[in-house]
Amino acid sequence: MDRTAMEQATAIFSEHRELLFSIAYNILGDVADTEDVLQEAWLSWTRAESELIDNPRAYLVRIAVNESLSRLRRLQRSRESYVGPWLPEPLVTESDAEDSALQAESVSLGLMVVLETLTPLERAVFVLREAFGYSHGEIGTILGRTPSAVRQLAHRAREHVQARRPRVAVEQEVRKAVTERFLAAAVGGDLNALMEVLAPDVEMWTDAGGQVPAARRVITGRDKVTRLLTSDTIQRDLLTLRARYVTVNGDPAALLYDDANHLYAVGMVEIDDDGRHVQAIYGIMNPNKLRRIAAEFGLGVVAPAGAGHPRRKGSAPRSES
Repeated sequence: MDRTAMEQATAIFSEHRELLFSIAYNILGDVADTEDVLQEAWLSWTRAESELIDNPRAYLVRIAVNESLSRLRRLQRSRESYVGPWLPEPLVTESDAEDSALQAESVSLGLMVVLETLTPLERAVFVLREAFGYSHGEIGTILGRTPSAVRQLAHRAREHVQARRPRVAVEQEVRKAVTERFLAAAVGGDLNALMEVLAPDVEMWTDAGGQVPAARRVITGRDKVTRLLTSDTIQRDLLTLRARYVTVNGDPAALLYDDANHLYAVGMVEIDDDGRHVQAIYGIMNPNKLRRIAAEFGLGVVAPAGAGHPRRKGSAPRSES
């Protein structure tokens, strides 16, 4: 490929890179694997006879989706031995990016947790159909399936997601207000305030991957979650942290970091249909999943357990914008 052809290939790939990233990330839930998928798509694109490809976007999407499916099958096997609950790697998004491929619902962490329960094919079909608006025929071409088969996969996936995660739209400002109200109650160890903000069947997920101390199972129920959050151990940790509110995976989130600027966790909540109660709490604490987002904000990460990272006492978390 000569210089001019390479420049043209680069320009076309760059034009579609954001879309490819968003589709692959939705399927995989891991940024490093998503970048690997894009690398494979790029190599395939540079090897192809691009002048014979009528629709570069469709070609690149097909390569990215099928490479993502191949990786997801391997990842699902490895996640079976993951220590504790597994959550997607958090991704910073713009709250007003309505025209971006990284739209709020398409990368919502709560939705991605549910997508983990689908088969790889169901997940790919759901992502392409529900998040990106591809028709059954277009998806069939991408996956090498008939429209009828895709329609059946889409129906099963949609029913499964709706059963696990019924959704009523909640305004972004309401989400942010409830997130801040929850964090204030948790940091203050305010039992009554926690009981008021948490839904009765709230779930608390903490993904530490065995790297730092955290619950190794999902905690379910308002009483159990409140008891854990108001325990002496958790309160000692929370009192050393500051909070910075950002938009992660399309939703309000808090970066919790210490006085030494080490990112301790990314915390997010999912709001109940009534718009007032927290239905799920997601705490991503695995340092390997925090490195990229920490770097974006000039932070380090907490060292894994046993690495001797000092923690200093301080005031209650402060909101910084």
